[in-house]
Formats: sequence, C-alpha cells, structure tokens
Amino acid sequence: MPLDPQARAYMDAVATLGFSAPRTITPQEWRDQAPVRAKHFPVVPQPVARVENRTVPGPDGVIPIRVFVPEAAGPLPILVHYHGGGWVIGSVDGSENLCRAMANLTPCIVVSVEYRLSPETKFPGGLEDCYVAAKWITEHGAELGGDPTRLAIGGESAGGNLAAAVALLARDRGGPKISYQSLIYPVTNADFETSSYREMAEGYGLTRDTMQYFWDLYLADPAHATDPLAAVLQADLAGLPPALVITAEFDPLRDEGDAYAEKLKAAGVQVEHVSYPGQIHGFFNVGTMMETGDKAVAAAARSLGAALAPTAVPAT
Repeated sequence: MPLDPQARAYMDAVATLGFSAPRTITPQEWRDQAPVRAKHFPVVPQPVARVENRTVPGPDGVIPIRVFVPEAAGPLPILVHYHGGGWVIGSVDGSENLCRAMANLTPCIVVSVEYRLSPETKFPGGLEDCYVAAKWITEHGAELGGDPTRLAIGGESAGGNLAAAVALLARDRGGPKISYQSLIYPVTNADFETSSYREMAEGYGLTRDTMQYFWDLYLADPAHATDPLAAVLQADLAGLPPALVITAEFDPLRDEGDAYAEKLKAAGVQVEHVSYPGQIHGFFNVGTMMETGDKAVAAAARSLGAALAPTAVPAT
C-alpha cells in the first residue's frame, strides 16, 4: 500500500522544524527539542477524572509515575505504560495524551513510568525501574482505585521493548502477575540488516542510523546486544501473558516486530498481531494528526478492555 498521505504530511511538517541530527547534539539537547515539537503539533488533552503525580521507591532513588484515572466505576484494571524514545528521549509528558486516551477508551487506570534514560543510565538500569514500578503498582494498585489482579503492561517502540522485558522478568522472578502485554511497534532485536531496515533506512521518520545510535547509547557493553532482556527476540518466550503486537508497514522496526509476534505464537502465547499498511513508526502517538492512529488507539483499547474484563461469576 502507498504511504498514508497524512503520514507524509506529518513527516514533511516535522522536517520544517529544522531539528539537528541526533549524532550532532547531546542527548539532553535532543530531549530539549520535545517542547518545540509539542508547540508546533498541539493536541487538546482528553479530560480524565484525576491525574496524580507520585513517586515509588526504585533501585537507585525514587521513580516518578503519573496516574490517569478516567470517569468510570471502579475498581478498574490497570495499564502500566512505558513511553518510547529509544531509551534516550521521551517522557511521561510526551505520552500524556496517549495515556489519557487509553484510560478513557478502555476504561482503565493508566500509570505512566518515568524510568531513567540512557546514556546516563545504561541497560539494565531503566529496565529495572520499569520492573520495580510494575511490582509496586501490583502491591499498591488498590490505593489508586484499581484492581491489581487485572494488570497489563505496554508501550511503544523502546517502551514496547521495556514492556516485553518486564514480562520476561516477571515470569522468571515469580511476579508480579501480568495479565496482558500491549506492544506497539516494539524494538525486539539489534539486527540492522532486516528487509525493513534496508528498505526504510531513511526517509520515513525513524532511520536506521538513529536506531543504531539508540542502541549504542543504551548498552554499556556491545555484548549486551544479544542479552534476551535487551534484544527480547532472543529470549525464550514460553509462559508469557497474552499480547497485542502492532507493527507499521513503513517502519524500520516492522520485521522484528512481526518476528516477535510469530515467536510468541510459536511459544504457545495468545497473540493478536495487527500490521497497519501505509503507516510509519510513531503513528500511534501523534494525537489527532493521523486518523489511522486514532483508530489504532481505539482498537488497542478495545483489545485491552476485553483482555482485562472481570471474570464472570456463574449465577447461583
């Protein structure tokens, strides 16, 4: 399918901002560009009943979280959300509109985690933040108005990678119990020679060089590129919770996301794999700028809501 015209218009609009190439500026300077992008692509945030900023104890200091509670009768299921950004950029601010939408559409309580970024904190530091936050939320979810027995994890891109790795840690460490994974165009492998990497190396927003740079900044040791908690496609995937895996046709990460969905299925995991034709990396989290993105968010929320629905109690 041809590239979606709205995706092309979005990429053209971003190009007019004149952002510096990632390798030519520091990671912090790159992060500082986020408010500029937000100013040029304003989105009216969806109203929710309550937004609360909190902190939870982490492995090296406190971990900030942001809690989004919709107008819905509780106790509600809980989605622990990890933002994207190649483990280097991104924040709970940048994913707030998506979290609000997921809270309202599911409905569920969304807890967005401000994990530590690279290169200041190398792998597995940020991942441990994500795991510890999920564990805390399981233990304290009722305080937030949620039902911690109905807990999902999810994220986009590097956030999808972290969610997948948290599911692996939860399985191998005996908890917390995770009921569902929502993995949106996840990073799953450090292989830059797939067909999608070669075909979409440049010209579609996310580039091959940028992903190589992200991996370089994330890993303390090049040998970690095959660690199954970093490159989750290398892991044994048996015994993981059901998953939604979304991929996009014009995304360098397409093939590794597709491969992860297939490997989950081969391991006996229940998987819903949706590939969006004509779309680029990031289409899921651009507010109302892409109609397909809005539809994808709504579809993901429906899948999440169905997966976390309370178990029916037989009539007596």
